[in-house]
Amino acid sequence: MTEQQHERSESGAERIDAALDRRGFTTWPLRVRAAVVVAGAVAVVAGAGAFLANNLSNAFGPDSVCDGAVSAAALNDALGPGKVSGEKNGAWESPSGGAFCTATVSYGVFGNSRSVFVQVDQADDLGPYPASAGDRLFAASANGGAAGAARDDRAWALLPGECGTGLRVEVKSGGEDGPGAGKLARLAAAAVNGVAADKGCGKTPFPAPHALSQAGHEHDLNSGSICGLPGFTATGAAGGNGYKESVNTAFDPVWTCRISTDRSPFAYSFTIGTEPRLRPPVIEKDTSPAFGRSRWATPLRDREVVATCQGRPTYFRMDSDILQTLFPSTEEAWKQFLTAGAKTIGCEPIL
Repeated sequence: MTEQQHERSESGAERIDAALDRRGFTTWPLRVRAAVVVAGAVAVVAGAGAFLANNLSNAFGPDSVCDGAVSAAALNDALGPGKVSGEKNGAWESPSGGAFCTATVSYGVFGNSRSVFVQVDQADDLGPYPASAGDRLFAASANGGAAGAARDDRAWALLPGECGTGLRVEVKSGGEDGPGAGKLARLAAAAVNGVAADKGCGKTPFPAPHALSQAGHEHDLNSGSICGLPGFTATGAAGGNGYKESVNTAFDPVWTCRISTDRSPFAYSFTIGTEPRLRPPVIEKDTSPAFGRSRWATPLRDREVVATCQGRPTYFRMDSDILQTLFPSTEEAWKQFLTAGAKTIGCEPIL
């Protein structure tokens, strides 16, 4: 130590001595006691900092939950900052449905939390996909492969085709107020990447969805253009019978129109699936002709047909009875739906 450094060190020590003298710490025992108090205060501050970091961030939490399917970063983006945790229920690895994982973000000093239920599910037809008018769709072509739908409290996204068709990840808010369609869409797509990585399928991760369709709204049925499909018309008996229709504003990956009436609790739905990953492919030898060049896509025969549109299998589904007050017969309803639906999505004529 140089002489100048020694002088600075002495002057510093002298200043500390003078400060302790002014506060009454004039003896060595008193000064030791003061040092203990200061050390304790520093420990309390450090402990409080660690406590806050543990409760206000994921500083000491896992990087992912649900067997790596849900990353902490994606969960914090959707639900806000806080400590991340997960709890599996059942065989999470099974895609057959029923098993799910609860992903939770804990925040604040009073034990508050937000959570989502995450599930891998499988569909054999378009039945599980009917969406409400409030659903906002995101298409693979506009989102780098990510395809699905979202609203404020739930979302789903399809797994890559290499993982198998009909497979999707669903996320559902655990509270009454969801975080919003955009955040849940990103979380669903991120979970798809996690599941695909765990299964070893999918060539490249999907980017977060950035283009979501506008939400639709329920309105009175337009009997001259049902569900917004020009050429899809109802009989005159439909007018004034209290029919309502709710229609998605986009067709990719799946479009749905629901028709209901205030006189009945049942709703009729018309669905078009333009994304082949929505369900397993139809093997032609196992099907029978339906209308025009379409074929029945399910063993039930009366629910779903498939037709090639622009080189890709496209599915049309009608869940209803004869709709006696809207159409003269089920066959007439099918023919109008296929004709109008195919034209609207740019498909070659089916009939």
